[in-house]
Amino acid sequence: MASHFIKTEIEIDASAEQVWSVLSDFNSYSEWNPFIRSAIGQPIQGERLRITIQPGDAKPMRFSPKVLVSVPGRELRWLGRLVAPGVFDGEHCFIIEKLTDKKVRFEQSERFNGFLVGLLRATLERGTKRGFEEMNRALKARSESIAVGQHA
Repeated sequence: MASHFIKTEIEIDASAEQVWSVLSDFNSYSEWNPFIRSAIGQPIQGERLRITIQPGDAKPMRFSPKVLVSVPGRELRWLGRLVAPGVFDGEHCFIIEKLTDKKVRFEQSERFNGFLVGLLRATLERGTKRGFEEMNRALKARSESIAVGQHA
C-alpha cells in the first residue's frame, strides 16, 4: 500500500484564537477559501463533515470525513476516505502553533494512504499542495484583517 505526505506552513500575524475562529467557521468558507469551497458540519471530535474541495481548475471533489481531533486554538484533524478503507485515505491536519500572543505558525498537512496513492502522487504533489498553499494565504489574509479590526 502506497503513502504520500504533504505539508505546508505559513506565519500569520493574528492570535491563535482569531485563526481558529476563521478556520472553524465552516459556514464562511465559500467567502474566502479557494481550496475547501464548502464545509458542512461542526468541528467536533466524532462528527461527520461534508467537504467539497477544488484545487485550482480541477473538478470539485466531495467527501465526508470524520473529525478525529478538535482542540480549539490548536488542532483540527479529520480522516476522509474514497470508496472504502485502504483505497485512498487522507488524514488532513491543521495545526495552529502560538509563537506570540499575536503571531502563529499555521501548518496544513495530509497523509495519504491506499492503493490509488501511487497513481495520484503527481496530482497530489502539484494540485493538492498548491491548494493547501492558496488556502494558507487566504486564511492568513482573513485572520489578519480580523486581527487589525479588533485592534483598531
